[in-house]
Amino acid sequence: MQSLIAEIAVTAPLKKTFSYRVESAMEGTMAVGLRVRVSLGRRRSVGFVVGLRRGDPKGLKPVGELLDEEPLFDSALCRFLRWAAEYYQHPLGQVIKTALPGGLSSEVQRVAILTEPVYRAVPTGQAPRGRKQQEIVDAVQQQGEMSLSALRRCFSAPHAPLSRLVELGFLAVEEKEKQRDPFFSEAVPSDRPVSLNTQQQDALQQIATVIDADRFQSFLLHGVTGSGKTEVYLHAIDATLRAGRQGMVLVPEIALTPQLVARFRARFEPSERRIAVLHSGLSDGERYDAWRRITRGEVDIVIGARSAIFAPLSSLGLIVVDEEHESSYKQGEGFRYSARDLALVRGQQLDCPVVLGSATPSLGSYYRTEQQQMTRLSLTRRAHDGDLPQVELIDLSGKTQESILSEPLVDALQQTLEAQQQALLLLNRRGFAPFLLCADCGTSFRCPNCEITLTFHQREARLRCHYCDYFEAPAEACPQCAGLNIEPEGAGTERLEQELSELFPQARIARMDRDTTSRKGIHQRLMTQMMERRLDILVGTQMIAKGHDFPGVTLVGVLAADGTLNLPDFRSAERTFSLLTQVAGRAGRAGGGRVLIQTYSTDHYALDCASRQDYRGFYEQELDFRRELGYPPCGHLVNLVLSGNDEGRVFGAAARLGGTLEQHAGDVEVLGPSPCPLVRLRGKTRCQILLKAAQRAPLRHLLTILEAVRGQLPQGVALAVDIDPVDMF
Repeated sequence: MQSLIAEIAVTAPLKKTFSYRVESAMEGTMAVGLRVRVSLGRRRSVGFVVGLRRGDPKGLKPVGELLDEEPLFDSALCRFLRWAAEYYQHPLGQVIKTALPGGLSSEVQRVAILTEPVYRAVPTGQAPRGRKQQEIVDAVQQQGEMSLSALRRCFSAPHAPLSRLVELGFLAVEEKEKQRDPFFSEAVPSDRPVSLNTQQQDALQQIATVIDADRFQSFLLHGVTGSGKTEVYLHAIDATLRAGRQGMVLVPEIALTPQLVARFRARFEPSERRIAVLHSGLSDGERYDAWRRITRGEVDIVIGARSAIFAPLSSLGLIVVDEEHESSYKQGEGFRYSARDLALVRGQQLDCPVVLGSATPSLGSYYRTEQQQMTRLSLTRRAHDGDLPQVELIDLSGKTQESILSEPLVDALQQTLEAQQQALLLLNRRGFAPFLLCADCGTSFRCPNCEITLTFHQREARLRCHYCDYFEAPAEACPQCAGLNIEPEGAGTERLEQELSELFPQARIARMDRDTTSRKGIHQRLMTQMMERRLDILVGTQMIAKGHDFPGVTLVGVLAADGTLNLPDFRSAERTFSLLTQVAGRAGRAGGGRVLIQTYSTDHYALDCASRQDYRGFYEQELDFRRELGYPPCGHLVNLVLSGNDEGRVFGAAARLGGTLEQHAGDVEVLGPSPCPLVRLRGKTRCQILLKAAQRAPLRHLLTILEAVRGQLPQGVALAVDIDPVDMF
């Protein structure tokens, strides 16, 4: 007899899915996208329904229990998640777990659905006696219905009069679902559409034509900093909504989300366009409520960081990936997906256009436009027609400095403060100093779990590892020679902030890095203070370099510009060029501006091109290097990372695996095994094998060999497969 059979992807690290029998009593409510409890061997597991079919149920276990009343995703999103699981070689159940809001992968739902009383007026032909009672009834009548929280915002101590009004029959009350709103108490800012210049109009017209045609096409919106890319996004989203479809906007960092959300709310929420935000800075409850609103079709626009690419929009008409060059779009652990690349796949599956935007596009995206695989839209001038900032390289080679700030940069800061303007200073290192050093014997203090020195944080009086978060108190004497001459070496943002306070005691200075913005809402507070000119100097790591628009900033200073240039990664020049060009673009958004970059490598092409804002010049030089070595975008990579507690076992397993892959390599170059640049991380010894090929097909074939032999790895050795890696550490 034919029965309904459910295909289940469990959250365990298993590549295959499992079939379970659906009992007749459950058939009417069973659907793709539901969470279920099932038996898996001798234990129970949570799984997700990813398929339904009719068939012979003989020998199949029954589905134990449904854990949701409504599906968490539909068949179209399920197809997308299947594609991602297969491409990135990751178990489907864990892919779905990553996509969903936190708290939905356990047997018991950890995120509660909140409810609250909602009041509506009941016509009685009479009026309440009390003035406050009458005001409450009038407010409810005007709104149609009002929740208790809304009434609290309008009236002080409304509980007693509300109870009396319900008792007298003037109001009816019922419990309704309450949405946790990350915008609570934030007023919608005012906004008006900006007239587009000719280049912006041309870009918008090409995008809008594809939106109206309901077809896939990928665009690279390459615009210099301040060229008005966001305004093009806003107009394109408006065209999408008018076509009756939904829009998605991805940003690389949570720090960028508040400012972008504010602009979208100002543009669309007065016309009742509904916006949802998805990123890891929200609580589990806020993300869960936003997810359910999206599945119910109550949202027109989703804005978020990397994980927002999985938002369950059912009528997606446009995907925008802002600052598409950013490496933070790639997940570094577990399910190692690239949200930018998945945006292109989702656009193809749903027949909707995808716009990648950047002032410094990734080499891969720009290369695709050269190969006619993507349409390039160029914005070559700033939206206000002002000049790009003047960039000056300050050569530190052969010079001895007592201060971490060069004399030209100190003078420029003084002039900026006297003119009552603002400055940004970029130093891409957290803490007070990268390490402490014993001046007598040269001993430094290292993390016991990672192959790295501990960073000194003076304010909290700790040495801290920025990889595993191990910390200890600084020693008063050297553990090797008992010497007392222990000094901080180098400088981080905390030290820079202190030095600035000593140089400019009257200046209002703040710091933006992970240490100062760990609490919710701090990003937004710092952004607001800069916009309202309540800060004179903002110091920070790379998070200050991306996408922010501060009209009062006329000076940008960059310290230790060589830091990213000297990393052992073939993308180090690209990252350095992008970072310097992006942070330079924060200066003079209203026209002009000045940028000073302190460096020991003034003759390096990445810094030279960044100082001239010459993307094309950098692209051509960097592409020659990539082409010669067969690195992306002129080739394809897979990085295999083996890790474990036993060093000998890890390196032995890596040698055997490397030998096996070499035997079947064909057109794939097998590099390694070799120790990872950070050979020890979070207590694990790590070794890597890099697979490189000119075409994807040979790599995919070799990965099937890998899948067949990975079960032979010894116990205690884990293997992570990183498809299209962007970080070689």
